[in-house]
Order: sequence, then structure tokens, then C-alpha cells
Amino acid sequence: MMTGRPKSALTVVQRARRKSDRLSTWCYMFLAVSLLFSVIGIAVISEAWRPLMKWDAIDNTMVLASVLVAVACSVPGCFLVVRKQSMMGDAISHAALPGVVIAFLLAYMFAGEDHDAESFETIKRSMMFGGAVFVGVLCTLLTESVQRLGRVEGNAALGVVFTSLFAIGLLLMRAKADDVHIDPDCVLYGSVENIALEAYLTGQIPSAIWVNAIALAINVFLVVLLFKELRISAFDPTLATTVGINSRMLHYGLMTVTAITLVAAFETVGSILVVAMLIAPAATAYLLTDRLSWMIVLAMIIAAAAAVVGHASAIVVPDLVLRPLGINSVESVSSTGMTATVIGGFFLIAIFFAPRHGTVSRALNRVKLAIRIAEEDVLGELFRRVERRDTTATSAVLERLGQLHRRSWLNRFALRNLVSADAVRRDDDALHLTEEGVLWAGDVVSSHRLWESYMSKHFALDDDHLHEAAERVEHFLDDEMRSRLRDELGDVDVDPHGRDIP
Repeated sequence: MMTGRPKSALTVVQRARRKSDRLSTWCYMFLAVSLLFSVIGIAVISEAWRPLMKWDAIDNTMVLASVLVAVACSVPGCFLVVRKQSMMGDAISHAALPGVVIAFLLAYMFAGEDHDAESFETIKRSMMFGGAVFVGVLCTLLTESVQRLGRVEGNAALGVVFTSLFAIGLLLMRAKADDVHIDPDCVLYGSVENIALEAYLTGQIPSAIWVNAIALAINVFLVVLLFKELRISAFDPTLATTVGINSRMLHYGLMTVTAITLVAAFETVGSILVVAMLIAPAATAYLLTDRLSWMIVLAMIIAAAAAVVGHASAIVVPDLVLRPLGINSVESVSSTGMTATVIGGFFLIAIFFAPRHGTVSRALNRVKLAIRIAEEDVLGELFRRVERRDTTATSAVLERLGQLHRRSWLNRFALRNLVSADAVRRDDDALHLTEEGVLWAGDVVSSHRLWESYMSKHFALDDDHLHEAAERVEHFLDDEMRSRLRDELGDVDVDPHGRDIP
């Protein structure tokens, strides 16, 4: 009888899986580098990079402002995505508009005509923050109230509340635009160019950069300070309440911080494009990792990279795309708009090529799983033929496996992999298990027969009904599960069919 491997040894299958995981990681890295060099190559060949030679201090300021906004927004965005409240961020960004407009109007009303410009700017910014935060939290409370009293679904209540508040903001802004200087385009789409121009004319760091830097610092500080509480309340608010964490207070705190971050970003990217900065980096990072801490770090990196690449793209796109189309009047495009577009591009790439959750990755993983199952079927078939002292001719083995897998190419590919991995050896037309192949095959057959024994013990099934289920399960039992099955079954040496269990 063939015996299984010692428990302390590293099995062939474990080594194979680790090698496969490393190979996948290198493949994704190669793909990312290839895409990067492809873009650079296209830019060099088309000479679209030449406008970047004009990069100056104004560009540095615009990139700095965009990076601070994108990174600051990505931090609370991660918790909104994890809590499945992404639409709440969109709602707050729109609902905060009436708060900003009302605070702006009140600031002009109280300041009068002979106001000091510097002190007025401080008062105006403070009131705008207060108004936006108040309306942002009010949006959350109204949404919950409409959902509870109107007995409607949460997203429906959210849609009613934030569209109504946004409409009120637009109405106020349009009604007072002639009396007070309110630029609708600046409020809705931002104006990072004006921030850079302010820095160029005054020689000082613009207030918008300071505000966004402070917002980023506050967000990072709160996450570091309350990470454990935020994490448990994000995934299981009921459990958080059970262990003494006020999940409701954390919820409103998160909404408040989100509102503050969004208002800080309004001057740079506006109340519409800020949603892309809030959700898209977090959603992209969500596809790349299953750990919240890494998700936050990746979201910040993605946001910063998108801001830099977005601004560079805004300079390059006219020559790369518009000139070949005969559009020569456009010198550059919106920096914030291109940043949002690049973030969307990153998300699209993650949808297809994320290591675990990407569409292409899942397809590759299914193929890898099918190949592994075919390999283990080859090993199991050889193991059983040796037990029965039956022929191990290649044609006979493949004919038997053809009854399990209709795709003959899969069996031949699996056999070639096993030969390459030194698990199976060919001698003329016969196949033989090597020492490592015996260990791997022993695990597969052991899993099969242990599962048959477990099913026979706990379920009233005929012996001829056990094989089909065990044939599927055998590929997914690891060392720990086999050990637990042995403990459950006691000192069992044979399966229900009287065959030895390796």
C-alpha cells in the first residue's frame, strides 16, 4: 500500500500553488509595466510629449492641489464603499450646495460693503464650512427620516432628498448671481487653474491648498486613531454596538468628515467632479485587496497617481487626440476633468485585471483550477491503477480520464505539466508516479476516501452513491480538513468499499 507524506513535509501541490501565485503576481506586474511603456512609446512616436516640456511652477501648483484633494477624498471614500454607502457621498456633495450658497450670501450680508478683504475671506470660508457640514448631516438625517416614515427603499429616499436640496442650491445660486459674485461653473466644476494663478501672482501658497492639506491631515489622523472602531462598525454595526462601540455616532461622524472634505475640495474640483475623487479610488482599491488597511493605502496611491497623470494628460491630449481629428483651436483640456477620467480608467483596468476580482483574473483562475483538477485526476487514476496492478499505459489512462473530462486537450496539458513538474515519469508508453507524485496522489486519493467514509457515516446513502460527490470534493480538501476528518471518523483505515485510505 502506498503511504501518504509526513505531515511536516511541504507537498507538491502546496509548492505548485505558491509557484502559481508568484507567477500570477509577476504576470500582473509585467502587464502594468507593458501598458506603461506602451503609452510612453505611443507618446514618443507621436511626439505628443513635447507640450510637457513647457511644465512650469503653475503646473506644479495645480498638481499639488489636485493630489491633496484626491488623496483627502479617498480616505473617507474607502469607508463609504465598504459600508455600501457610495451614493451617500454623492448625495452629500450635491446636498451641501445650498449650505455653501446660503453661507456665502450670509457672509456678504453681514460683512457689508466696506469689509476688509482678508478678514472677509476667513469669515466666508468658515461660514461655508459650517453651512455645508450642517446641510450634509441634515441630508443624512432627512434620508433616514424619509426612509422610515415613508417606508421606501434607502436609495429612493436618498434620491428624493439630495436632488431636492441640490435643486434648492442651484435656485439660490441663480437667483443671487446678479447681486453677489457667484460663479456657477466654479462651484459645480471647480477651478484649479485659478488656484495656480493665485500662487503665481501672490508668490504665496493658496488658501485652498492649505485647506485641503488640513482636511487630509484630519482624515488620516482620525483613521489612525479610530481605525479599529471604524473597521468593525463598517462591516458589522450590530456587533460594534454589542461590544460597546457607538456605531450610530461613528456613522454621523463619518458623514460630517465627508462633508468637510467635500467642501474643502469644492474650490478645486467643484461639487460634481469631487464625487469621482471620493468614490473611484476607493472602488478601484476595493477590487485590488481584501484588507481595509491596504485598501486605504492603495486608494491614496491611486488618487495621487491619477492627479499627476490626469494633469499631464490634460496637456498631452490636444496633440495626441485632437490634432489628428483636425481640432487645432484647443490648447489644453480641464485638468480636474482629465483626473476624473484617469481615475475612471484605473477603475476600468482593475475591473478586468485585478489579481483576484478582475474579470480576466477570474477567467484565468477558473482555467488554472480546471488544469489543477485534471492534474489531480491523472495522479489519482495512476495511483489507483498501481493499487489494482492495472496497466498504466498512456492511452488507457487518457481514455479513462476522457470519461471525466470531455476536453481531451485538458488531460494532455495536465499530463505534460505533471511530467515537467517531475510528478510523473514516462517510460516508453507507460506512466509512472515519481516519489513526489506518490505524495501528491496519496493526498488526492486520501481526500476522496475520507470523504466517502464521512458521507457513509453521517448520511443514509448506498455505497454506489458516494463516489460521485467524493470525486468533486477531493480537490478542495487540504491538510487541516483531512486531519479533522480523521479525528471525526476515528481510527479508520479503509473506506466503505474496503479500500485502504493512504
